[in-house]
Amino acid sequence: MSDERCPDLSVKRRPTGTRVDKVDIAGKLSQFAEPWVPRIVGELNGQHVKVAKMRGVFDWHHHENEDEMFLVMKGSFRMEFRDYSVELRQGEMLVVPRGVEHRPVADKECHVLLCEPVSTRNTGNVKTDRTVEDLERI
Repeated sequence: MSDERCPDLSVKRRPTGTRVDKVDIAGKLSQFAEPWVPRIVGELNGQHVKVAKMRGVFDWHHHENEDEMFLVMKGSFRMEFRDYSVELRQGEMLVVPRGVEHRPVADKECHVLLCEPVSTRNTGNVKTDRTVEDLERI
């Protein structure tokens, strides 16, 4: 049982002068227009939390060492695999396991939230004109 005179020393206190703030995902997405250029909006446990807009067909690729999570915030898209595809709508998510070849396709603009290791390159094992080496933090 916790007591003010006997604090739980395993509980971390935020350092003086630091703030923990919420992130307005829709507001972050409104700051840019171009598709296929993810932006970093947070970080936790070696993972980047990113937002991106998708429109059209992306490149076939895979990530050798990283899983990717896609959460649809607005719109819909399909994740194509070589032998089938999965339709995702607002509020639905999908985790693409490492090593699985895939490509997202959005017939209309779609907004997604991504969680993936910091080391994840947006085009995975291929380098194309859509590869983004240095992601912007917004």
